[in-house]
Amino acid sequence: MGIIPYIVVSSILFICGIIVMIARKNIIAILLGIELVLNAAALNFVAFTKFNNMNIDGHVFALFIILVAAAEAAVGLAIVIRFFQVRESIHIDSATQLQS
Repeated sequence: MGIIPYIVVSSILFICGIIVMIARKNIIAILLGIELVLNAAALNFVAFTKFNNMNIDGHVFALFIILVAAAEAAVGLAIVIRFFQVRESIHIDSATQLQS
């Protein structure tokens, strides 16, 4: 199995993530799209490291991507919960006129 299947799966994940971010009005769905894009990037780092130079750099970058995605999910969901408490909606159109 070569690098092409990894790139195809990564491309599909990336395209699905972009489509979800563009098409959905739900904040949680947009966060899910961001997670798909980050997972596609991590998969590319690991695949290119495996097939090109066999060092640990790509795996370290993928680990950092996973850590950033986990932090983004935690902070993003906390913001969504607070936003729902204030606006009683999680649609992105309700966030256009945010006030303190």
